[in-house]
Amino acid sequence: MAGTAMTATFLAVLAGASLLAVTARRLRPNDRLPSLEGWALADRSLGPLWTWMLLGGTIFTAYTFTAVPGLAYGNGAPAFFAVPYTVLVCPLVFVLLARLWTVARRHGYITVADFVRGRYGSAPLALVVALTGILATMPYLALQLLGIRAVLTAGGMYPAGATGDLVMVALFAGLAVATYRHGLRAPTVISALKAVAVFVSLTAVTWLVLVRLGGPGAVFEGAAQRLGSPALLLSPAHRPAYATLALGSALALLMYPHVLTAGFASDGSRTLRRTAAALPAWTGLLALFGFLGIAALAVGVRAPEGTAEAAVPMLVDRLMPGPLAGLVFGAITVGALVPAAVMSIAAATSFVRNVYVEYVHPTATPKRQVRIAKSVSLTAKVGAVAFVFGLRDQDAINLQLLGGVWILQIFPAVAVGLYTRWLHPRALLAGWGVGMVAGTFLVVREGFSPIVPLGTDAGPLEIYVGLVALLLNLTVAVAGSLALERLRVPRGADLTDLPPRLTLRRRPETGANNP
Repeated sequence: MAGTAMTATFLAVLAGASLLAVTARRLRPNDRLPSLEGWALADRSLGPLWTWMLLGGTIFTAYTFTAVPGLAYGNGAPAFFAVPYTVLVCPLVFVLLARLWTVARRHGYITVADFVRGRYGSAPLALVVALTGILATMPYLALQLLGIRAVLTAGGMYPAGATGDLVMVALFAGLAVATYRHGLRAPTVISALKAVAVFVSLTAVTWLVLVRLGGPGAVFEGAAQRLGSPALLLSPAHRPAYATLALGSALALLMYPHVLTAGFASDGSRTLRRTAAALPAWTGLLALFGFLGIAALAVGVRAPEGTAEAAVPMLVDRLMPGPLAGLVFGAITVGALVPAAVMSIAAATSFVRNVYVEYVHPTATPKRQVRIAKSVSLTAKVGAVAFVFGLRDQDAINLQLLGGVWILQIFPAVAVGLYTRWLHPRALLAGWGVGMVAGTFLVVREGFSPIVPLGTDAGPLEIYVGLVALLLNLTVAVAGSLALERLRVPRGADLTDLPPRLTLRRRPETGANNP
């Protein structure tokens, strides 16, 4: 069983998160009527610091903080593709997300499917964008629970059987209630605790590991003896997979509804640009977690087969004093609550705006939209808990891998659509369908591996499956647009005021930064 000091510190961190969630009501303006924008986007009122904490806390999930070091523990250098991947996200936030915010704010768009609906005048295209986002988000939400369970198990705080399941339900129940009542404001205030707890605890753990093991040289030397020194270096054969994984993952991440929701909640595009400049601090945090995976290998941690993500929690339990271990476990657990809440809000908002209002109840009042969104958000959390209890961990991991490939297929409609409307909505639909089918087939054929070998004269070239599917998607979309343009097939009206071609016009920005 876990030590008393560790358990006490762990519970103290969770109690702090609960208290912060209660204070979320103070961020709610008293003079506003209920609206989906207020519940899902906190009335687009978050300044630079809150946006940095929420966006960073949403992008860098608890599972990332356990899976990346677990991959480093088992495979060495290839695991560190996550570092350049999260670096590439920063310019995408600076350019794409800031521009998308401007359009969304001007026209009152709450979801990215709203933008697609207005840009192309195509309800079917907007529907597939919304459904793809929901489909890709659900296994990602379940993985947050897997990250919590791995941490609790390593710390001896997850009893076997139904008792352990009740612990998981209790941890998630407080988050569910706070999110139901306060919407995005709840994970926003909790993200402040996540940032402080994770940065402080990880700095302390890294320092203690370096002191006890004799510095970084001793850590890598010990790991090389157990893993093999070539595995600690990136071989030439692995470089294409490494580079395409980093690029494809970065492009996919910005399409996830929870990341876009966190970005849309900021008070201006200038705020997003400032946030993008500061996001590399979170990337440094991820690199240190990867280093701890190498350290776990160096000290001889033996994670159970198939659960390499438990390596760092087991390292913490072995080397750290009880209070510090409890702080780390609490920080990682809170690190799961923030993205889980944002994911459920994003999925619920997409359903309400782009399915319920569009096809079921077009005259739904703002109050009813909020009520439906709250119910769907709660249902999503319950579904994630049931998913984790009912299926093997590997099922969730495989589905999340597919989710990354799927969400990448909306990139042409969203990102390309920000700069040109030349791609025809029917061609984009066809490209999306080809990308979804091809990506799913390739992932399943390769045994749920993210890498697919392509034959060349110099031998097989291994690249990320998602990029292969995206290239097929774009090829079909371009070829289809050329054919439809020649046939003069009409397209829907553009309601976004964006230029139809690549020429950009600077428009005055609205929002709190520039009223």
